[in-house]
Amino acid sequence: MDSPSSSPGGDPTADTSPESDRKPLEIVLSYPGRIWRAVAGNIPSPDPNLLSKIRIPTLPGLSGLGILLRPQRRRHGLPLPLHSTSAHSFRVVGDTSKSLSIIEDIVEHTLSHLHTIQKSLLFWQSRAEGTSSQKIYFMVFERGPRAFAKEIYQFAISLTNQGSSIQYLSDSASEMISIRLAILTSLQHSLSSFLAEVYLEVNQYKDALTDGSEKSLTTALVLINGLFSKLEASLSHASEIKKDDNSIALQFQKLPQLDTDSSQWTEAEMNTATNLIYQNLQSLNLYLSSLLSTCQKPKKVTTHWVRYTAGAVGLSACSIWLLKHSRLMGSSDIDNWIKDAKESMTLFWKEHVETPLISIRDELFETFKTRETGGIDTEVQLNTDALRRMLIAFCEQTKGQKLPPDATDQQMMEIVMARYEKEMMHPVQNLFNGELARAMLIQIQRLKLDLETAMLELDQILKANQINFATLAALPACFIVYLLISVMRAWLLHDKGAEGRGTKARRHRRLLLVEVEKHLMQFQACMDSGMDEEARCRFGLMLYSLDRLYKAVEWHAKETGEWISLKHDIVDIAKPDMETAQKLAVVSRVERMYDCLLPSSKRL
Repeated sequence: MDSPSSSPGGDPTADTSPESDRKPLEIVLSYPGRIWRAVAGNIPSPDPNLLSKIRIPTLPGLSGLGILLRPQRRRHGLPLPLHSTSAHSFRVVGDTSKSLSIIEDIVEHTLSHLHTIQKSLLFWQSRAEGTSSQKIYFMVFERGPRAFAKEIYQFAISLTNQGSSIQYLSDSASEMISIRLAILTSLQHSLSSFLAEVYLEVNQYKDALTDGSEKSLTTALVLINGLFSKLEASLSHASEIKKDDNSIALQFQKLPQLDTDSSQWTEAEMNTATNLIYQNLQSLNLYLSSLLSTCQKPKKVTTHWVRYTAGAVGLSACSIWLLKHSRLMGSSDIDNWIKDAKESMTLFWKEHVETPLISIRDELFETFKTRETGGIDTEVQLNTDALRRMLIAFCEQTKGQKLPPDATDQQMMEIVMARYEKEMMHPVQNLFNGELARAMLIQIQRLKLDLETAMLELDQILKANQINFATLAALPACFIVYLLISVMRAWLLHDKGAEGRGTKARRHRRLLLVEVEKHLMQFQACMDSGMDEEARCRFGLMLYSLDRLYKAVEWHAKETGEWISLKHDIVDIAKPDMETAQKLAVVSRVERMYDCLLPSSKRL
């Protein structure tokens, strides 16, 4: 095996042939590699060999254009099954061993591919469960314009052949979906088994991997080399994948036959072996990318291309229409519309925002203070006092004696009405000589007082409802603000899945926990039946679901102060040497006890 320095993707200065003798195409294609190496050389990295160790040989004819495995931003997920003290010491001092770094890279890429496969599986399963009309609609309108033209052409041919074109579309959709489901299921089985074997091997050799010596790197390289060989055999023997025309041959490079004793491994041999492992990882990525290019879930642009096309046509028509009414075509319509819109917005602001708010402020801070000193209150009091004096004078004159001080207006009005009834027996005579006119004036004063009292009560009711009227006037503005906040909230929380907030995200997190429990039960059933290979697959799928759950609940559990305990429970579930019954008990406790996994946002 050639060393990285002698590979075609190495330093261009090592090429002894003069640049003038090289082909123009090769000279042009060599510049991107030079630029990348110049930029990568200036990127600070805790591991100086991180970029160099993942080079793979270039394609023939593309001298100097190295294909690199893009370093992803590492995000902490489900930890490896190591000793807690060892893992803690590595993270505290910030000097993670190279062996663990390699294994974590492999696990991270495997989990990423499993997530892509899982999303694609869910998509194709939903399509498989649809009706015939839904499948036909998908075949024609949700696979892009090229597929649309192809299906229309096939439809026209089937019509000319007097065949059942609708049945043909439905059968072709079912066949395509079943093929993609078979390929994705086979890939998921192989990768999940590979992931499970990585965890099992790490758990078995965790003492050798965490001793901090060169022996740990040697052990990791030998283990990974064996696991890659098993993965290659698993993918090569999958009948569903062999039938796919887009698949490429997968062949991992093998480590040289060296003794696993670290004393016989030189630094150059370890660097060469490390580069070979990363080349195999890059080969796996290219292989999976070629398979998933046709099997993975289509992008939204492809699925909704009809809507986007209609929107583009509508936008173009709207642009042409706006152009006709713009200054470029000598029209002032747009300026007038902008002016009218500005005036409408100003009027809306004043009527539904500014004026109601000022009215509410005045009512809260001024009206309640000045309500008791209104002019109508004084007038009512004057009329009340005048009526009482008139009643007292009339009753004392009629009775011929002094009234008691505690006599009420009602008692005196009874005396007035009794006198009034007596005077009405001879109205004409008593109108001039009696007390009839005086009794009528007292009743008129009483009616005036009742009317003013009713007006005062009505005024108080209107003042008390001024806040309600102002609030009603401000309702349109409040409704618009609520819509804007809802749109902004939906945009900010869009597509966060189980990591977001709210009831939907909680439901996703609980479904992840259900997946963990389901895979655990299936794993135990396979073990009881002696199906070791299927049991490894179920264990790997359980690890994948646990990793997603780990990442989804971390932030929420830290907010509630439950993260330390929840993290220990998740790590316990992932331990290969823990009994399944104990794991199921831990899953039940996690589901019942932690706030971030409860079915409601309210604590139980």
